[in-house]
Amino acid sequence: MLDNHDPAEPELSPVTRQKLMGFIDEMKHEISHITDALDHKQCCILKEFEQIQGIFGNFQSTAASYYLKFYLAPYTDCYPTLSTALQHMSERNHGALIVIQRDDLLDDLIQPGTRVGATLTFPLLESIFYPGGPLHDGAVIIQENMIVSAGNVLPLTHSIVGDRKLGTRHRAALGLSELSDALILVVSEETGRTSFALGGKLFPISPTGFLQ
Repeated sequence: MLDNHDPAEPELSPVTRQKLMGFIDEMKHEISHITDALDHKQCCILKEFEQIQGIFGNFQSTAASYYLKFYLAPYTDCYPTLSTALQHMSERNHGALIVIQRDDLLDDLIQPGTRVGATLTFPLLESIFYPGGPLHDGAVIIQENMIVSAGNVLPLTHSIVGDRKLGTRHRAALGLSELSDALILVVSEETGRTSFALGGKLFPISPTGFLQ
C-alpha cells in the first residue's frame, strides 16, 4: 500500500477481515449479475456498475480507516479525538486540513501560520475550522498530542490523480505528503468526505473507522 518509509502493515483484525470479505462477496454477486446480463443484449448494466463502485468504495474506506489507526499510533495518542472531530466536521461539511507530524521536520516545507501551543481536543480543533474563522482555510500542525499551530500554508502537488479535479486542501495534503513522511487528514468542504494523504497517495476513510 505504501513505500518502504512506512512500517510493515498490521494483520487485519477478525472483525475488519469479516467486513472486507463481506464486501468482496457483494462485489462477486454483482459481477455475476453483470455476467448474466451480458447474455441479454437488451439489458442495461449501468446500474450494476454503479452498485459495484459503491461497494468498492466502502471496501476501500474500511481498509484505509483500519490502517490509519496503525499509522497514527506511534506519533499521537489522540486518534479517538481526531476521529470525533472528523466525524463532526464531515457531518457539517466543514472543510479541514490536519497535519500529523511524524519523523520529518516540516519547518522548511510550509509557510508558518499562527502558533497555538495547546493540548489537542476536538472542540478546539472544530473551532479552528469553523467556517469564516480567521484560521479555517489553513492547515493545523499536530505534534504528539499538541496543536502546535494553525493557519499554515502547505505546498501544493502538481500531480494529476486520475480524472479527478482536486480542491486546494487535497492538493495541499498530497503536496506535503510528497515531500515528507507527514500524515495529512482532509475533510472536503463540498462533500464532507474524509481522506488522508501519505506517501504521495490519497486514501478515502470513514471518520468513525479508526475508533474500532
